[in-house]
Amino acid sequence: MEVVVGRVAKAHGVRGELSVDLRTDLPEERFAAGAALTARTRDGRDHRLTVTAAREHSGRLLVRFDEVVTRDVAETLRGALLLGDTSELPPIDDPDEFYDHQLEGLRAELADGTEVGTVREVVHSPGGELLSLDRNGAEVLVPFVRAIVPQVDLAGGRVVLDPPEGLLDV
Repeated sequence: MEVVVGRVAKAHGVRGELSVDLRTDLPEERFAAGAALTARTRDGRDHRLTVTAAREHSGRLLVRFDEVVTRDVAETLRGALLLGDTSELPPIDDPDEFYDHQLEGLRAELADGTEVGTVREVVHSPGGELLSLDRNGAEVLVPFVRAIVPQVDLAGGRVVLDPPEGLLDV
Protein backbone atom coordinates (compact mmCIF):
# COMPACT_ATOMS: atom_id res chain seq x y z
CA MET A 1 0.00 0.00 0.00
CA GLU A 2 1.23 3.49 -0.80
CA VAL A 3 0.72 6.72 1.14
CA VAL A 4 1.29 10.35 0.22
CA VAL A 5 4.59 11.61 1.66
CA GLY A 6 4.77 14.88 -0.28
CA ARG A 7 3.39 17.01 -3.10
CA VAL A 8 5.50 18.71 -5.74
CA ALA A 9 4.85 22.45 -5.46
CA LYS A 10 7.07 23.65 -8.31
CA ALA A 11 10.37 23.35 -10.11
CA HIS A 12 13.31 25.09 -8.44
CA GLY A 13 16.32 26.27 -10.41
CA VAL A 14 17.45 25.01 -13.81
CA ARG A 15 18.82 21.56 -12.94
CA GLY A 16 15.58 19.73 -12.17
CA GLU A 17 15.34 20.31 -8.44
CA LEU A 18 11.77 20.17 -7.07
CA SER A 19 10.20 22.14 -4.24
CA VAL A 20 8.12 19.67 -2.19
CA ASP A 21 5.41 20.24 0.44
CA LEU A 22 5.89 17.50 3.03
CA ARG A 23 3.13 15.11 4.11
CA THR A 24 5.27 12.90 6.33
CA ASP A 25 6.72 13.00 9.83
CA LEU A 26 9.79 11.14 8.57
CA PRO A 27 11.28 13.32 5.80
CA GLU A 28 14.84 12.27 6.67
CA GLU A 29 13.89 8.65 5.89
CA ARG A 30 11.39 9.14 3.06
CA PHE A 31 13.66 11.56 1.17
CA ALA A 32 17.04 10.01 2.00
CA ALA A 33 19.45 9.52 -0.90
CA GLY A 34 18.56 6.28 -2.68
CA ALA A 35 14.93 6.22 -1.46
CA ALA A 36 12.43 5.15 -4.13
CA LEU A 37 9.16 7.05 -4.50
CA THR A 38 6.30 7.06 -6.96
CA ALA A 39 5.23 10.38 -8.47
CA ARG A 40 1.53 10.32 -9.43
CA THR A 41 0.91 13.17 -11.86
CA ARG A 42 -2.39 15.00 -12.25
CA ASP A 43 -3.30 12.85 -15.26
CA GLY A 44 -3.03 9.73 -13.07
CA ARG A 45 0.23 8.37 -14.49
CA ASP A 46 2.88 6.97 -12.14
CA HIS A 47 6.63 7.56 -12.45
CA ARG A 48 9.24 5.79 -10.30
CA LEU A 49 11.80 8.23 -8.91
CA THR A 50 14.98 7.74 -6.91
CA VAL A 51 16.07 10.49 -4.49
CA THR A 52 19.52 11.88 -5.23
CA ALA A 53 19.55 14.55 -2.51
CA ALA A 54 17.22 16.65 -0.36
CA ARG A 55 17.61 19.83 1.68
CA GLU A 56 15.36 22.23 3.56
CA HIS A 57 14.57 25.60 2.00
CA SER A 58 11.97 28.19 3.06
CA GLY A 59 9.62 25.76 4.81
CA ARG A 60 9.75 23.19 2.01
CA LEU A 61 12.09 20.44 0.97
CA LEU A 62 14.15 20.81 -2.21
CA VAL A 63 14.58 17.37 -3.73
CA ARG A 64 16.70 16.10 -6.62
CA PHE A 65 15.83 12.83 -8.32
CA ASP A 66 18.06 10.72 -10.57
CA GLU A 67 15.37 10.75 -13.27
CA VAL A 68 14.74 14.53 -13.26
CA VAL A 69 17.74 16.35 -14.72
CA THR A 70 16.26 19.49 -16.32
CA ARG A 71 13.79 22.18 -15.36
CA ASP A 72 11.54 21.12 -18.27
CA VAL A 73 11.21 17.61 -16.82
CA ALA A 74 10.69 19.06 -13.34
CA GLU A 75 7.84 21.28 -14.63
CA THR A 76 5.95 18.17 -15.83
CA LEU A 77 5.82 16.99 -12.21
CA ARG A 78 4.24 20.17 -10.79
CA GLY A 79 1.33 19.13 -8.52
CA ALA A 80 2.34 15.44 -8.52
CA LEU A 81 1.77 13.45 -5.35
CA LEU A 82 4.86 11.65 -4.06
CA LEU A 83 3.97 8.22 -2.71
CA GLY A 84 5.92 5.92 -0.42
CA ASP A 85 5.33 2.30 0.54
CA THR A 86 3.67 1.75 3.94
CA SER A 87 5.67 -1.45 4.46
CA GLU A 88 8.75 0.73 4.94
CA LEU A 89 7.25 2.62 7.89
CA PRO A 90 8.66 1.88 11.33
CA PRO A 91 6.23 0.53 13.92
CA ILE A 92 4.67 3.04 16.32
CA ASP A 93 5.34 2.33 20.00
CA ASP A 94 2.76 4.78 21.39
CA PRO A 95 -0.74 3.20 21.49
CA ASP A 96 -2.30 6.66 21.07
CA GLU A 97 -0.50 7.47 17.79
CA PHE A 98 -1.48 6.28 14.32
CA TYR A 99 -0.41 6.67 10.74
CA ASP A 100 -3.02 8.45 8.63
CA HIS A 101 -3.49 5.44 6.35
CA GLN A 102 -4.42 3.30 9.37
CA LEU A 103 -7.40 5.56 10.12
CA GLU A 104 -8.63 6.10 6.56
CA GLY A 105 -11.55 3.82 5.78
CA LEU A 106 -12.44 3.06 9.40
CA ARG A 107 -16.11 3.02 10.37
CA ALA A 108 -17.07 5.94 12.64
CA GLU A 109 -19.67 5.07 15.24
CA LEU A 110 -21.12 6.28 18.50
CA ALA A 111 -20.50 4.43 21.78
CA ASP A 112 -23.83 2.60 21.38
CA GLY A 113 -22.70 1.20 18.01
CA THR A 114 -24.72 3.56 15.81
CA GLU A 115 -22.75 4.04 12.60
CA VAL A 116 -22.30 7.71 11.67
CA GLY A 117 -19.94 7.53 8.70
CA THR A 118 -16.52 6.50 7.40
CA VAL A 119 -13.15 8.20 7.86
CA ARG A 120 -12.15 9.65 4.47
CA GLU A 121 -8.84 11.16 5.51
CA VAL A 122 -6.90 12.84 8.30
CA VAL A 123 -6.66 16.60 7.77
CA HIS A 124 -3.60 18.29 9.28
CA SER A 125 -4.50 21.86 10.16
CA PRO A 126 -2.66 24.51 12.18
CA GLY A 127 -5.12 23.88 15.03
CA GLY A 128 -4.55 20.13 15.09
CA GLU A 129 -5.69 17.00 13.32
CA LEU A 130 -9.23 16.52 12.06
CA LEU A 131 -10.95 13.37 10.86
CA SER A 132 -12.81 14.01 7.62
CA LEU A 133 -15.88 11.76 7.75
CA ASP A 134 -18.08 10.75 4.86
CA ARG A 135 -21.55 11.07 6.39
CA ASN A 136 -24.21 10.14 3.84
CA GLY A 137 -22.15 11.68 1.02
CA ALA A 138 -21.38 14.90 2.93
CA GLU A 139 -18.10 15.78 4.60
CA VAL A 140 -18.04 16.34 8.37
CA LEU A 141 -14.84 17.41 10.13
CA VAL A 142 -14.30 15.98 13.61
CA PRO A 143 -11.46 17.18 15.86
CA PHE A 144 -9.18 14.20 16.50
CA VAL A 145 -8.92 14.68 20.27
CA ARG A 146 -9.55 12.14 23.03
CA ALA A 147 -12.63 14.01 24.34
CA ILE A 148 -14.41 13.51 20.98
CA VAL A 149 -12.67 10.36 19.72
CA PRO A 150 -12.16 8.33 22.91
CA GLN A 151 -11.37 5.05 21.15
CA VAL A 152 -9.57 3.93 18.01
CA ASP A 153 -10.06 0.22 17.39
CA LEU A 154 -7.85 -0.71 14.43
CA ALA A 155 -8.52 -4.45 14.82
CA GLY A 156 -12.27 -3.81 14.87
CA GLY A 157 -12.07 -1.35 11.96
CA ARG A 158 -13.71 1.53 13.82
CA VAL A 159 -13.32 4.79 15.68
CA VAL A 160 -15.74 5.56 18.49
CA LEU A 161 -17.05 9.11 18.73
CA ASP A 162 -18.50 11.08 21.62
CA PRO A 163 -19.43 14.26 19.71
CA PRO A 164 -20.80 17.41 21.25
CA GLU A 165 -24.33 18.41 20.23
CA GLY A 166 -24.52 19.45 16.56
CA LEU A 167 -21.02 18.34 15.49
CA LEU A 168 -22.30 15.63 13.16
CA ASP A 169 -25.15 17.69 11.67
CA VAL A 170 -24.93 18.03 7.91
